[in-house]
Amino acid sequence: MATKTEGKLILPVSARDHIAGSGQAPVTLVEYGDYECPFCGQAYIVVEELEDMFGDLLRVVFRHFPLTNVHPHAQHAAEAAEAAGAQDSFWEMHEYLFEHQDALEDEDLIGYADDLGLDMARFARDLGEHRFAARIREDVLSGIRSGVNGTPTFFINGMRHDGLYDFDSLATTITEAAEVARR
Repeated sequence: MATKTEGKLILPVSARDHIAGSGQAPVTLVEYGDYECPFCGQAYIVVEELEDMFGDLLRVVFRHFPLTNVHPHAQHAAEAAEAAGAQDSFWEMHEYLFEHQDALEDEDLIGYADDLGLDMARFARDLGEHRFAARIREDVLSGIRSGVNGTPTFFINGMRHDGLYDFDSLATTITEAAEVARR
């Protein structure tokens, strides 16, 4: 039996999130993703194209949903993104991780942090102590409560996008959401 919240984003977007784009954007795209998931890697390219196309009409939020049973590096990659985020470099690390999905060992993560010019002692400590594991778990639990069971899963203005995640499908849904928001 369907519940009233089925297909809806349970945890609203807030300051706790990693947000790219204008807070005034009429459309918010939330992605639950996994850095080791090849489908998320494909979606990463699509989301970049959508950001270019929609500009100030779109803000993008990324939440972690590492599928650790099939992607053994996903959790630690998510922790690396959060450790970089603690140094104001979440999106830069996010890009590195998706652009190097085939190289997510700890030494790779350390190398990416070094490339980004992060405080290496702090990054290594945060990663080694799993400082952000609880934050990632919060994302996973919010995803589960919102009906996420695989990656990538998208929500557009709080509603789950159950269609394809190719450029045309997402662009059409975003355009429709922007039209509704303008009314």
